[in-house]
Formats: sequence, structure tokens, C-alpha cells
Amino acid sequence: MCTVRSFPFRNPGNRHALEPALSHHTGGIFIKRLSLLLSLVCAVCELGVTSHAFGHGFAGARFFPATLSTDDPFVSDELSLPTVSTIRTPDDGGTRETDISVDIAKRITPQFGIEIGETLSVLNPHKGQTTNGFGNLELGGKYQFLKNGPHEAIVSVGLDVEIGGTGSRSIGADSFSTWSPAIFFGKGFGDLPEALRFLKPIAITGVAGIAIPTSASTRSFTVNDQTGEREIEIERHPDVLEWGFALEYSVIYLQSQVQDMHLPAPVDRLIPLVEFAMETPLNRGAGGPTTGTVNPGVIWAGKYFQVGVEAMVPINEHTGNNVGVIAQLHFFLDDLFPHTIGRPLFGGNK
Repeated sequence: MCTVRSFPFRNPGNRHALEPALSHHTGGIFIKRLSLLLSLVCAVCELGVTSHAFGHGFAGARFFPATLSTDDPFVSDELSLPTVSTIRTPDDGGTRETDISVDIAKRITPQFGIEIGETLSVLNPHKGQTTNGFGNLELGGKYQFLKNGPHEAIVSVGLDVEIGGTGSRSIGADSFSTWSPAIFFGKGFGDLPEALRFLKPIAITGVAGIAIPTSASTRSFTVNDQTGEREIEIERHPDVLEWGFALEYSVIYLQSQVQDMHLPAPVDRLIPLVEFAMETPLNRGAGGPTTGTVNPGVIWAGKYFQVGVEAMVPINEHTGNNVGVIAQLHFFLDDLFPHTIGRPLFGGNK
């Protein structure tokens, strides 16, 4: 899917867990921001001049679903509303972080698209007061330069930017911006020999990029309680290798391209998968260790939307010791509205 959130995780949450923590004022701001995002996309879509509908996330006969925790290799018109996740991180003796995000992607041409995303976060520490606020606004662009139907392959390049200072300091949103160039790929195994036909529904998608902060470090002043003197604290911000991939087995592909197993609904539309979402600091005294999660789950994909849920299993104690969960409702705008907001602005007659 689109994903303009901070890679590699797609930000998410639990509405009932949020209710005691969110104020009416914060909720109103969220609705206003969401309305603004949707208005911007709709305004841009009105400029469209094409008439041909393009399939969502396809390379040949292979349908690539929008993955929940790592970004997708294809360019399309899509909306994730919402993506919800919750997990306990090791910060401050254990902090429950719950995120609710919205992501919108819009094709400018059949091969190039832009993305915009926003996240509302709730931090509930083991000790202390619960805080909530918006993260920095995230923008992105992606260019799909290779699509090979017979070999079910897609390769794209993209650039995301997290705009510093647009989020809330109460949840630790950075005051500086971060640029993240990346390469994305997808490969289905439908070109395997017939003797291995039951492996043909397997596919892999992945991404690798580097998050580059515009500030190498930030300084803050504190007062020593014992001496009363001011002290300087320096927080360094390393470049971070962000990488991940998803292994999928498409029951949809099995039924339509390999052998009709006469499976009942909703099993016939399932795509079990395992995602790996990782980050590795590279420099400025913060080289390693790698943190991230392994996310087993399942996606149900229909014609116009999909629903997915995954567990979030930390890979080490630096990531955390508790399993989280991420869920997403994702709409295929290019299939829902093929003649209006779901088409490329330019070049759609090709």
C-alpha cells in the first residue's frame, strides 16, 4: 500500500483503549486534519484528464496486497483508514504505545505517485501520565520503473520526508526533518515449473532505505538537582538503515492460477503472510543493534478493499519483550472510483 508513516512500522491502535486518554480537543484536531488530507487529495483528483482504469497492485496475474508493516512496491490510488497498532516498548520502564494513522496515495502518472500520512499517538508509561498527540506530517513520492508481467516482478524507487516541527513535542516528535530514499521490490513465483505448482502462490515484497536526519544532534539544558548548575545533554541522531520484507502465500492465486480447491468464503480470499520490519543505526555512536518485529498475520482481499491483522513480535530486548498487534482497513480507490479519483492525473490512456 501507500505508506508514508515512519518506516518500517505502519502506525496503528485500539479505540477503546484511547477513549480515556484522548481529550475532546485532540479528537477535534484529528478530524480537522483528516478532513484536510482528504480535501487535498480530492482537489488534486479533480484535475484528472484520463479515462482508463488501471488494476491495483498487479504484475501479470499476480496481485500484491497492501502490506501492513512495510511499504509496497507498486504505485496506485489507495487509502488506509485506519491503520491501528499497539505495543509495549522498553522506554521508561515499559510504555504502551498506541497509534492510529491514515495514509493516502495518489497517482500522478501510471508510474509515479505521491503519498501523505498522519498519525495520532497515545503513550501510556509504566509510571507517569498518559500523553497523546500527532506525529510529524509525512510526505512521499514513488516511481515504478519496472513491471514484468510474465515474471510477476515490480521494482520502484521512492523518497519519503518526515517534516520536522509539525508534530507534538509531548510524544517526542522531532523538531528536525528526516529524508528517506528507498528501493522497493516485489516478486511472485508463478514462473516456477509445473512440478512445483503449489509453490507458485508464494510471493515476496521488500524495501531497503536509509533515513537521513537533517540534524546530526540536538542539545538540551538541564539543572543538576544537587549542584544547581546547568548541564548540557546532547542527543545524537544517526542515519538508520531501514529494511524489511514480506513472505506471502496467496490463496487467491492458488484458486485462480494453479488449481481450484473449491475453498469456501472467506478462505478463498485469504493471503497468509509474515512481515519483517527492521531498523539498524549506522553512525554517530549509535551503530547497532538492529531493532524490529516479526509480524505473522493474514489479509483478506476483496475487489474494493482489504482487511489485515498481524501480531508484532519483537526480535530482541532492545525492541521490547511484549507482543503487539497491528490491524488495517485498506481501500482500493483505483477500483472503487476508476473514472474519477482512482485514475492517474496524466497518461492514463496508455
